Amino acid sequence: MRLQLTEGNFKHTDFVTACGWVGNDLYTCCDDKIVHKLTSEGEDGGNVVTLESFPTDMHWFPSANKKQQSDMFAAACSDGTYMLVLRNGRVEKKVDAHKGAVIAIKWNHEGTAIATAGEDGVVKIWSRSGMLRSTLAQTDSSVYSLAWSPDSNSLCFSSGKEVIIKPLQPQAKQLMWKAHDGTVLKVDWNAVNSLIITGGEDRKYKVWDSFGRPLFASKPLEFSVTAVAWSPNGELFGVGLYNSIRLCDRTGWTYSREITETGSISSIAWTSDCTQLAGAGSNGAVVFGQVLERKVEWQNIEALLKETHKVLVHDILSDMTEELDFRDRVIGMAVGFGYLVVTTSLQCCIYLLQNLNTPHIFDLKDTVNYMQLGDKYFLMVDNNALTIYSYEGRVISQPKFQAMRPEVFNSQTVSLSPDCTVLIDHSDPKLVRVFETTTGKEMGKPIQHVLDVTSVSVNRWGSSIQRKCVIQDRNRDLYVVPVAQPLQGGKEPVPFKLGTMCDSAIWNTETDMLAAVMDGKLMVWYYPNVVFIDRDLVNQTKMTKDASDLGKDPQLVHFHGTHVTVRRIDGAHLSSAVSPYPIALYGIVARNMWEHAIQLCRYVKDKTLWACLAVMALAEKELSTAEVAFAAIDEVGKLQYVLAIKDIPTVEGRNAELSLWRRRPDEAEHILLGAKLIYRAIDMNMRLFKWDRALELALHHQTHVDTVLGMRARYMAGMGRQEDEASAFLKYKEGVEINWDVIKKKIEAENEKEANRPGARPYQE
Repeated sequence: MRLQLTEGNFKHTDFVTACGWVGNDLYTCCDDKIVHKLTSEGEDGGNVVTLESFPTDMHWFPSANKKQQSDMFAAACSDGTYMLVLRNGRVEKKVDAHKGAVIAIKWNHEGTAIATAGEDGVVKIWSRSGMLRSTLAQTDSSVYSLAWSPDSNSLCFSSGKEVIIKPLQPQAKQLMWKAHDGTVLKVDWNAVNSLIITGGEDRKYKVWDSFGRPLFASKPLEFSVTAVAWSPNGELFGVGLYNSIRLCDRTGWTYSREITETGSISSIAWTSDCTQLAGAGSNGAVVFGQVLERKVEWQNIEALLKETHKVLVHDILSDMTEELDFRDRVIGMAVGFGYLVVTTSLQCCIYLLQNLNTPHIFDLKDTVNYMQLGDKYFLMVDNNALTIYSYEGRVISQPKFQAMRPEVFNSQTVSLSPDCTVLIDHSDPKLVRVFETTTGKEMGKPIQHVLDVTSVSVNRWGSSIQRKCVIQDRNRDLYVVPVAQPLQGGKEPVPFKLGTMCDSAIWNTETDMLAAVMDGKLMVWYYPNVVFIDRDLVNQTKMTKDASDLGKDPQLVHFHGTHVTVRRIDGAHLSSAVSPYPIALYGIVARNMWEHAIQLCRYVKDKTLWACLAVMALAEKELSTAEVAFAAIDEVGKLQYVLAIKDIPTVEGRNAELSLWRRRPDEAEHILLGAKLIYRAIDMNMRLFKWDRALELALHHQTHVDTVLGMRARYMAGMGRQEDEASAFLKYKEGVEINWDVIKKKIEAENEKEANRPGARPYQE
């Protein structure tokens, strides 16, 4: 990826202090007190308005979409005032704001408030109509820059060498840290990824998370960093300094460094589609930068944005290259699952990779901010909606929930599978919402987590029953939780913690394998479903590799087949291989060829593969295969339990024991009671030492009360304990005779009755 810079033909007569885009037009303010309008090619569009004092900063009112473009901007002035100016140049309002110059001004994301900062070190919040709401902060030095938080509930601003995050609520605690060794000149806070970038006089730019933790720090550059700005989608940011502009990835490393003849860059502004930026120069020049050579990859296919209207598709295996030309400027590209989807400023084109000549094309209502491809469907996010499409271009659904902000969704906060779509609720980041892909309706209650969730990803392999997602919280802990609704009688799913210090996690595109980078190690769970079947075997079904060479904050990019691709913080891509045998095992099990699966494991002679087979067999209730697998990994206790389950004569009894193995006693009891296996349900509760529930069932069904009381008495005697005076067992023991001969005969009768049930049959090999 690179930035192609061109200097506009129009040159201002003085220092350009700020700039901002509206549609395809760029508005600039200059020390000649004139607000100018320029086209996207840099041609003069005329003077908009001449202000009474020198403008220092400007910010356009946030617009919802391209059809309803903003018609007003706020301009900060050197005489301590700020103005609200309409697009036609009429000054709507002038407000006395600060003592000394107003240096920075910003609308919040909803357009309901304005924040100003000045030479007097004061930060103030104003209503849309220009009424003072609050004086947020008073500092000892001039505040050169400020930015709103993604939820518009906090402000981030600079004060000397420090950066401060101040919540709007008076009682809330502010966060302050030393960000640079020199004065901090610029800050920006992205609404999509919640990351903060800063630039200072120490010639460095840095990336921080919303808690002030450093993620990236550049080496000292040639000159002071005078401008930084995020692209709206949070994937890129621009850095401006003397005669230079850098295009950087969200993790901090530089894609390209371009030389200009503008002097110091005072301001950088991005277009809403993230394809173009503009830089305002101190010598009056304005430069325009096009983001080119963006690349997307999938298996052997590579798509490259060569020019603004041209995409090259290259098949690495056949060395064939196809050139695709578009009528409008290309905004976004995504490739995967046999398709290439390209969005322009007006249309969406869907190509089948086997036939690039006849795409499905449909018109777009708004600029697309993000795309994600899946097996059957793909989703697109714009400022107004999250829409799921088929690969024929047909709208499938539009998932919605209250207070939803579609513009902030990205690869971290939304995940698509064939039957469900998982979203993080930005109004309450502790909630993860699950929607049906085909209808857009919410599936049951949201998944509730204890901390704010920062990343979510759902698996694509298997049926809807096997659907699960991994969530990563702000403590960088990784959890896996089932998405499928629990069976009647079962409890809500509880997330299982896979590990801590997680940098990134990704599902395999072909199987159910999960890869993650944790604490300097690359970990691959060959069968993550193990946590819901037999979590004792989690470590036996996991591969761990040393990944210390990946450095800080590595990101998993792809997990195709046996290859995991990781991107380091410097942008380098590294590939790591995993064993091919689990993938082969998935294919064999999917075809119910259990004898072949056993033969494969015997050939490989790997305990990890045997453990995977054991859990897969339990999931599919293949007890004979599980018996062989547990014997191979020397799990004698589990082997004996499998043999005991095989001896149970009824299908419901075996299913209940398997539910018990999965640590779902409520579900097991529901199965037994539904099948009218009352004694087995009572016996199960006694084995689990749930004596009160066992007595409750016995009394309710008026059977085996003496059995429960006798077993309880034997248990208490063995423990050397006495029943409490208020115990229900003492109360009912008075009128019940405990005769062990009778109890044994009743148990034998129950076993014989169960064996002779109409549906009872021994386990089929």
